[in-house]
Amino acid sequence: MILVSGCLCGINCKYDGGNNLNEKVLKLLQEGKAIPVCPEQLGGQETPRVAHEIIEGDGALVLDGKARVKGTDENDDVTGEFIKGAIETLKIAKAIDAKVAILKARSPSCGKGIIYDGTFNGGKKPGNGVAAELLLRNGIKVYTEEELEKFFEENRL
Repeated sequence: MILVSGCLCGINCKYDGGNNLNEKVLKLLQEGKAIPVCPEQLGGQETPRVAHEIIEGDGALVLDGKARVKGTDENDDVTGEFIKGAIETLKIAKAIDAKVAILKARSPSCGKGIIYDGTFNGGKKPGNGVAAELLLRNGIKVYTEEELEKFFEENRL
C-alpha cells in the first residue's frame, strides 16, 4: 500500500481550503493502491488555515527540537501540531505496511529535498518537511508528485 498526500487526491485539505489534484495519484487511490493522509489535519489543524513554514531549519531540526513551524504571525507557533501530525502519519503508514509515500512537494509537512524557506515569499531551501522526515527516518521511501516518473519506474506499477 502507498501512503499519499490527501491534497494530491483532490481532497480539499490544503491550507487555503483547496487541493493539489494529481490525476496519476488519484488513479492509485481509485485502484485501491493508496491511502490518503493530511499530516496537518492529523495534527489538529483546521482547513482552511494560515500558511506555515519551517523557521531556521527543516523537518529534521523540528523533530530534533532545534527549529519551529510558524505562520506569518510570530506568535503562531504550530510546531507541536506538525510533530503530532507526523507521528499520526507514521502510525497510519505502519498500519497499512506502507513502504513508499508520494507527498506534496515543498510543503512544511510533506516536502522532500526542498521546502519553503520560512520567509513566506516563495523562497526555497534544502530540507524535508516534518512528516516526510519522520517517514524517511523510519525506512519509508518518499517521493513527491514531481517525481512520479521515477516512482513508477522504481516501483513497477
